[in-house]
Amino acid sequence: MASEKPHMNLAVIGHIDHGKSTMVGRLMFETGTVPAHIIEGYRKEAESKGKGSFEFAWVMDNLKEERERGITIDIAHKRFDTAKFYFTVVDCPGHRDFVKNMITGASQADAAILVVAASDGVMEQTKEHVFLSRTLGINQLIIAINKMDAVKYDEKRFEEVKKDLSTLLQMVGYKPAETLFIPTSALAGTNISKKSEETAWYKGPTLLEALDTLKEPEKPIDKPLRLPIQDVYSISGIGTVPVGRVETGVMKKGMKVTFMPANKEGEVKSIEMHHEEIPEAMPGDNVGFNVRGIGKGDIRRGDVCGPSDAPPTVADEFTAQIVVLQHPSAITVGYTPVFHCHTTQTACTFVELQKKLDPRTGQTKEENPTFIKSGDAAIVQVKPTKPMVIENVKELPQLGRFAIRDMGSTIAAGMCIGIQAKQMR
Repeated sequence: MASEKPHMNLAVIGHIDHGKSTMVGRLMFETGTVPAHIIEGYRKEAESKGKGSFEFAWVMDNLKEERERGITIDIAHKRFDTAKFYFTVVDCPGHRDFVKNMITGASQADAAILVVAASDGVMEQTKEHVFLSRTLGINQLIIAINKMDAVKYDEKRFEEVKKDLSTLLQMVGYKPAETLFIPTSALAGTNISKKSEETAWYKGPTLLEALDTLKEPEKPIDKPLRLPIQDVYSISGIGTVPVGRVETGVMKKGMKVTFMPANKEGEVKSIEMHHEEIPEAMPGDNVGFNVRGIGKGDIRRGDVCGPSDAPPTVADEFTAQIVVLQHPSAITVGYTPVFHCHTTQTACTFVELQKKLDPRTGQTKEENPTFIKSGDAAIVQVKPTKPMVIENVKELPQLGRFAIRDMGSTIAAGMCIGIQAKQMR
């Protein structure tokens, strides 16, 4: 039974055309998740449409379409098994607005594969994704230097890209010495499940072997339950079924729960995962659950479910440490972009710029700066324009990290370091 293996959430990140979809498709194919005859069917279909090499990317897109057609309580993430773990691939790599998904997706990932095309090397998006992975608390990274077939499996090119990436990793606080760099071709299947003759110079593990070297994430079961709502369904004969992923704590049948900031209370009648009823849900579990006393209109995406005796914190204002990734001009007091935190998207106003920090050391460079710009780190005071749940990153890191977006791009990423809570009762 696969579910007895420890579960890992895996993000596959990297520049848009560097082969993420193909990589995910290849992993699913090599682990037997997608049977060969299905791939063959897609390959024929792809060829007839003149897209011969895209069969794996196709598998991913078709899985996504199937998911969009049928509403199912189970969040139909893509899963595959290795010898040691069963993996869920969070997020759909083909999605245009990848960074935004990554913020809600990566904060849920236990590890990431960074896919970098050997031909292009480090691109703008590569930097952004590495940076965000770090800020969002992904501590384990495996690097696939992909499309090696396009550079004729040249070791020298592999080493160049590896060197550039090591500099980037070091800059954001990853340890290159502890990171595995693997020369791959997702299309040809090079070094995914078996070693390739083409890269006889490479002595390290295959990608699947590398995945099994990851450390199992610690499950924060001793903390209070926090389950951010992703969707709410109304199911005839059952009632209201919120869906989401347990971030901390344990949800049990019969538990009294409170949804914030909706400020609604109910009792958990049943919990379902992968179409099976389960008595309790642990951190990392994607579940649908039925709540007695909650109507469809009472709660929505972005609300957070917690125990009634330790409900989620609603912030009147909060203090945050942020790093500005990019901003066309500068951030000043009064600026009101959208904060993406767990499953909520809430506009928040900068009410005070308290300190400018040196991003490398964290030391204070300037007190009460008049503005902060790209590349700056800062401590700021923020006021949500409507009630939102956020937690202190020291207590509940899963709900304390966020990204800030404006004008279609990610402006900054950060974490909550202090909260002035709103009295909700």
